[in-house]
Amino acid sequence: MNGLAMKTSALYCRRDMDGVDLHRFVGGTAAVFTTRSPEKETPNEDAAAVIFNDERSGALLVADGLGGLRSGELASQTVVDSLNSALEHSTGENGSLRTGILDGIEEGNRRLCEMAIGAATTLAIVELRQRTVRPFHIGDTVILIIGQRGKIKLQTISHSPIGFAVESGLLDEVDAIHHEDRHLVSNVVGTPEMRIEIGSEIELAARDTLLIASDGLLDNLQVDEIVDRVRVGPLQRAVARLAKDAGQRMRNGDANSIHPSKPDDLTIVAFRPTSQAGEF
Repeated sequence: MNGLAMKTSALYCRRDMDGVDLHRFVGGTAAVFTTRSPEKETPNEDAAAVIFNDERSGALLVADGLGGLRSGELASQTVVDSLNSALEHSTGENGSLRTGILDGIEEGNRRLCEMAIGAATTLAIVELRQRTVRPFHIGDTVILIIGQRGKIKLQTISHSPIGFAVESGLLDEVDAIHHEDRHLVSNVVGTPEMRIEIGSEIELAARDTLLIASDGLLDNLQVDEIVDRVRVGPLQRAVARLAKDAGQRMRNGDANSIHPSKPDDLTIVAFRPTSQAGEF
């Protein structure tokens, strides 16, 4: 399914997509792409979801199961399923959707802890009510809000040693993206110590782009490259270009290159609040 889907929830688990799916969603358009790393044959450990609540509200999310731990794909799918189930019972009224998100995260964390197999995942989720968004995140899956002229209106801070070093000014983005410890994460779903960071509400402008992405994107394209590719043009084309360029970096990495390269599963969810003819 690459065309524009009707207003129904869609879960993406263990998927290896060739194209970008589009969904009519909360007065706008959501685009989804997810695929496994070009260097592996095991399942894609990323997961994503477009969860439709009603005409005016819903949630978008990306979960990145931890590579190197057992059952990364099980962890991300468990959290997506828990959130989808919790949000099915929310009304979309002010506060109810947020409660459903928090309940779903807590339930996913409880289920993973009870499995006791070391399964864990990062998570980034955005609550949408008309043009108002609120971010929630755990780990290093990023949420960006980008204006049409390239202004970054929101960039979540990764819960990782490198993420905190960048935020404090100890590392710049170029050094961070090449750092040997970039893969380390200090906060995940699947541990008793899990911490949910909840952001403030943000009102989207008509031409803003909301982006949620696993580290397969941020480890292969710098933020300014992402902004340049996604801020204008049809949403489906913009996400396809991000996926293509990140994939090329993964496959054509060179230790002597100035460009980052780290093969990994890749997931991108994007949203724009308008649905005009040229938008798709």
